[in-house]
Amino acid sequence: MDTVYLDNAATSFPKPAGMSARMKDYMDNIGATINRSVYASAADAGLVALSLRERAKRLFNFNEKATHVIITPGATAGLNFIIKGLLRAGGHCIVSSMEHNAVMRPLMQLDGVEFSRIPCDGEGRIIPNTLEPLIRPNTRLVIMAHGSNVCGTVQDAKAVGEVCKKHNIPFALDAAQTAGHYPVDFDAFNLSALAVPGHKGLLGPAGIGLLLLSDKMAHALDPLIAGGTGSASDKETLPDYLPDRFESGTPNMAGIYGLEYSLGFVEGRGIEALRAHELALTKRFIDGLDGIANVRLCGTRQLEKRVGVISLDFVNRDNAEVAFRLETEFGILTRCGLHCAPNAHKTLSTFPQGTVRFSLGFANTEEDVDRALEAVRRLAEG
Repeated sequence: MDTVYLDNAATSFPKPAGMSARMKDYMDNIGATINRSVYASAADAGLVALSLRERAKRLFNFNEKATHVIITPGATAGLNFIIKGLLRAGGHCIVSSMEHNAVMRPLMQLDGVEFSRIPCDGEGRIIPNTLEPLIRPNTRLVIMAHGSNVCGTVQDAKAVGEVCKKHNIPFALDAAQTAGHYPVDFDAFNLSALAVPGHKGLLGPAGIGLLLLSDKMAHALDPLIAGGTGSASDKETLPDYLPDRFESGTPNMAGIYGLEYSLGFVEGRGIEALRAHELALTKRFIDGLDGIANVRLCGTRQLEKRVGVISLDFVNRDNAEVAFRLETEFGILTRCGLHCAPNAHKTLSTFPQGTVRFSLGFANTEEDVDRALEAVRRLAEG
């Protein structure tokens, strides 16, 4: 049976044509790492890493130096760098009620750090005017998911950033579900830090991500990992300059080559064009749910306030069974459960049953959507 891949919120598939060949060429013909050697292939590898940083600067309207684009093992690592590098006992942090465990679990590990949740409505959107009253004299950070990995709702990051700027509080954004899907503007959002994964909307390989840091935030963070950087090797202390200060150890060079290639693809297509395609499919999916009984759409129907992450609660069925049957009977590949975001499901009133999540990508088609809708109809009403 042919399958329809609708799990792009977990990891994008397929990847842009040529990306895997780029990675294979690195593995077969280059092999060198960066910052350690001066021979030609090592210099070429360094230029690819620089190109990756420059592409990220353009994509996210980031006006710091390219050295402030830190290459990480993924968005989760980047979020840990922010949370554990900045917060100390006695401090206070503000999150939304829709956070992923990549934010919540690091917070839970910090002794003596308190946090408050910005309340969100039943569609997962921050309730206006509820952030400012949560700010305390010891508030050190506001950090939140830009787009929900559960229901696709996108927060008004610009409005949050304006409040943070007014109170001189660092604002960090988890763009795991919006980078590559939705315009993310570092400067317009008044961000101090932006964490993105390579393997989702940026269409790169797994095991690599980027962390963009304002100069002020970079100087405020204590590095989470220390080790060899290939620089300042006369000292046993970390360099104080970027990106070396936050890039200890041998980097994922094959991932760097793959992600640099994929960012070129995203740049070439354009975020607006990618988003327009995704939203056309999202509208087709949401409109197609009308008239199907026993299915509840979670999140907003307003296209301008969402990405193509569509969660359904099959009211009279076990959602895990539905997801299993979607694959085995119809070839529709989804994800069910709580999606590593239990409080988001509590906000959406889908805890503890979870949802079945359909998430769209650049390669999906109208035929994919129609096939998924027919399967939903048959399982919901059958």
